[in-house]
Amino acid sequence: MEDLNLFIKSIFIDNMIFAYFLGMCSFLAVSKNVKTSFGLGIAVTFMLVVTLPLNFVLDKYLLQPGAMRWLGEEFASVDLSFLALIMFIAVIASMTQLVEMAVEKFSPSLYASLGIFLPLIAVNCAILGCALFMQQRDFGSAWTATVYGAGSGIGWMLAIVGLAAIREKLAYSNIPKPLRGIGITFILTGLMGIAFMSFLGIKL
Repeated sequence: MEDLNLFIKSIFIDNMIFAYFLGMCSFLAVSKNVKTSFGLGIAVTFMLVVTLPLNFVLDKYLLQPGAMRWLGEEFASVDLSFLALIMFIAVIASMTQLVEMAVEKFSPSLYASLGIFLPLIAVNCAILGCALFMQQRDFGSAWTATVYGAGSGIGWMLAIVGLAAIREKLAYSNIPKPLRGIGITFILTGLMGIAFMSFLGIKL
């Protein structure tokens, strides 16, 4: 039940875009087309589901103070927590390469439409932010970290697909010239953020 609550909370209440403003660069740049936004959302969700449990295991059995006790008592005092940021980024970058190669092979059109933003998943602050939140909240198991990653990815995908759908409709709207493009996008993002604040009333 706790994992279900965490899953729902990470989608609606602790949304990476509207609660923490993480991953805004690709969120604003790619959200012009629903198909492309959905593809990027799937890629980000997959990355979170795969990298978060890997980073959890890495943190629990290697990086935390005393985490290397399983190698022997002489390693009990070893503290590699200062390497956490570098190691998390290394895991994310490695998985990004695999995702990029898979998308290029199986969906060349999506690969072309995503352009530079696909390899930039490696530096998507939403993915790194999830890893750091996972470490900060001290989850009890890799499964909980996976659930959190899945919820956060779905929440990010929901946000970018929702914005893309609205922006597609706005192409047929008469928007004042000073607000066209990024201006109206910022306004929409703010309004969607206010709308998502209504989920704060959910009691989990």
